[in-house]
Amino acid sequence: MTPVVLSRAGPVDLVVPAPPSKSLTHRALVAAALAPGRSVIRDPLLSDDTRLTCAGLTRLGYRVEPGEGEVVVEGTGGPPTGGGVLDLGNSGTTLRLLASVAALGGRPVTLTGSARMQERPIGPLGAALVRLGARVRYPGRDGCPPIEVTGPLRGGSVGIDGSVSSQFVSSLLLAAPLTPEGCEVRIETPPVSRSYLDLTVGVMARFGVPVERDGYRRFRVVPGPYHPTDCRVEGDWSSASYLFALAAALGGRVTVPNLNPVSAQGDRRFVGALAAMGCRVTSGPAGVTVERDGPLAGIECDMSSAPDTVQTLAVVAALADSPTRITGVGHLRFKESDRLAVTADRLRRLGAGATVEGDALVVRPAPLHGAEIDPADDHRTAMAFAVLGLAVGGVTITDPGCVAKSWPGFWDAIRGAMLP
Repeated sequence: MTPVVLSRAGPVDLVVPAPPSKSLTHRALVAAALAPGRSVIRDPLLSDDTRLTCAGLTRLGYRVEPGEGEVVVEGTGGPPTGGGVLDLGNSGTTLRLLASVAALGGRPVTLTGSARMQERPIGPLGAALVRLGARVRYPGRDGCPPIEVTGPLRGGSVGIDGSVSSQFVSSLLLAAPLTPEGCEVRIETPPVSRSYLDLTVGVMARFGVPVERDGYRRFRVVPGPYHPTDCRVEGDWSSASYLFALAAALGGRVTVPNLNPVSAQGDRRFVGALAAMGCRVTSGPAGVTVERDGPLAGIECDMSSAPDTVQTLAVVAALADSPTRITGVGHLRFKESDRLAVTADRLRRLGAGATVEGDALVVRPAPLHGAEIDPADDHRTAMAFAVLGLAVGGVTITDPGCVAKSWPGFWDAIRGAMLP
């Protein structure tokens, strides 16, 4: 895809539906594969990442058939029968969730991915799988993919570090019902992105598996089957953040249908941050609406449970009249890129002041100008800086196609703001 050059845009008045949730689609695909029989996942997100989950499950021996507006999964109710090498590209969610699924079987499975994937830590999950009965080997760099796992998992009790990724815990929980002993997972450090654990528990419940829990400190799953299910995927608050940010950055109003206002998705906190900055946020039958017709104020906020909207908040903060400090986001160093370093660097290229201070990102507004923005193959960087590019003008996104990882229709969705 050729670079996208963004011209400065005026106030907007848009109604754009949110795409389906990527996180919920991933989890529903895994639960459906582990259930005995036919499940239908309606309105799934079919993006590069979720297609990798479909392909990975297929390689493991499950039947997964993406179609128009749905995915049909013929689950086996048992461990995987396939194996070999699973190249999962740049989808960290896919690799982490499928590592525990692969460990249910007795055949060696190697999970690998892109060069960046091979820099992203998976050691805490690997160590937990070993304690639960699997064999784990790292053919390359210790503690990072590629990771070779061989089961079968027996289950049991295990502690795990929650400071790098909540997906390690989600991975163990999703596989736990198929282990002979079940599984108790103790989180030994406060988990980052803890709202994603709520999503995992919610999906498991929809597929008939209860999870006993003590807040975010302990989760317990007893052995038992998943149940095949017909379910619908709700809209994605992470992706909706870019739409709401258009109203905040450009002025005007954006309404987003297809969102659950009481969703467990942590990224719905984003609109609260916009309200604190001076936007009006309302929710009604037509959807969630964000409006702005006055100045933006800088804020200080903890976004540890809303990590995928940190960059979106940072670009809006660059347009405020005072600094913003976003805390609790040190784990963003381990995403598709080092999102703290990349976001600060790209903001500075546009003229803003931006620094990384421990686990915080600090944005200090300054006069902005156009520049070329390389998103470092990170979909969220591309989408966030597209919003800021429309507010500043003269901004070029050099790799616009990387948005297909989570929202293939992003550029069409914001076309109304791009038109003169």
